[in-house]
Amino acid sequence: MFPRPQERANRVNSPAAKKPEPAKKAEFEKSLARLEEVVRRLESPQLSLDEAMKLFEEGVTLSRDCQKQLEEAEGRVEILLKKADGKLVAEPFEPESGENS
Repeated sequence: MFPRPQERANRVNSPAAKKPEPAKKAEFEKSLARLEEVVRRLESPQLSLDEAMKLFEEGVTLSRDCQKQLEEAEGRVEILLKKADGKLVAEPFEPESGENS
């Protein structure tokens, strides 16, 4: 009747159960495009206050989601450096201090 624990574990750990990386990128791009659309609509003078508030709330949520995804991506970025012996070493990415963020 119920799946055995190993069967459940196999389903949870199967490649199909994991979210593929390209989907995250597509999700980010879609969220960013929607955020830009929300901003354009908020700049419209014909917008009612109620509609503007709904769009503003959606925009804040989208902005936070995009920021979170960007922070996660930044945490995964690694620069590969070749050591003198030819081996590659992964180092965490550290943005230059002169960059505007």
